[in-house]
Amino acid sequence: MRVIALDYGAARTGVAVSDATGTIARPLEVVERAATQSGLGRIREIVRDQEAERVVVGLPLTLRGERGRQARETDEFVRTLRQALDVPVETYDERFTTTLAASGPGDAPEDARAAAHLLESYLAWTSAHRK
Repeated sequence: MRVIALDYGAARTGVAVSDATGTIARPLEVVERAATQSGLGRIREIVRDQEAERVVVGLPLTLRGERGRQARETDEFVRTLRQALDVPVETYDERFTTTLAASGPGDAPEDARAAAHLLESYLAWTSAHRK
C-alpha cells in the first residue's frame, strides 16, 4: 500500500511517499500553505499522481503527549483534508521528526525529510501491529 505522509506547517508542509509495498519512505517535496485551496489542490494532485491509498499527517504532541496549539491547528487541517480527499487520512505522533530531519544528511528540503522520518516511523509501527 502506497502511503503519503505530511509534516504539516501553516507555511510549509513536507511531503513524503512510500514505495508500493509500504516499506520504504522517501522525501518528495514541500507544499506551501497546504491549508489553502491551492495547497489542498496540490496535495490532491500528489495523492492522485502517486496512487496513494492513505495519507498520514504528523500530529505534533507535546513532550508530555498532550495536544497543544500546534496539534489543534493540525487537527483542523486534518478535518479539512478529509473532506478534500477520497482516501483515508489519519494522524500519527510526529515528536522528534523535525529534529531528526535537521540532524540528518540529505539534499531534500528539511520539511520533506521530516515527513520521510514520520512515514518511516508510521510504516514500522503499522508493520509491527499487523502481526
